[in-house]
Amino acid sequence: MAIQRRPKSTSAAQDAFISGAPDAQRQEAQVAPVAVYEKGIQKGHKRQITLTIAPEMLRRVDEVAKRTGQARAAVINMALYRALEGDIFK
Repeated sequence: MAIQRRPKSTSAAQDAFISGAPDAQRQEAQVAPVAVYEKGIQKGHKRQITLTIAPEMLRRVDEVAKRTGQARAAVINMALYRALEGDIFK
C-alpha cells in the first residue's frame, strides 16, 4: 500500500461544500479581526520584550523551569497568563 500525498489545493466545489455546512456560518461570525500590537520586536507570532527581574525571583523561576522541564520563558508566560486571566488584577 502506497502512502499518497494530500492534495495541495481544494477545488471550488470542495470550498462550496465546506462553506455550506451548518456550522460554517457560525464559525465565521465568531472570528474577530486581531488588532496589531506594535510594542516589542516581532518574533514569529509573539513579541520579544525586555524584562527586569529580581535575582531571587529569577532563581525561583529557573528552579521551576528545571523541575518541570520547561523553558524559563514558558514559565514566565504561564504565570502572566494565570495572573491576567485570574482575579489578581480585577
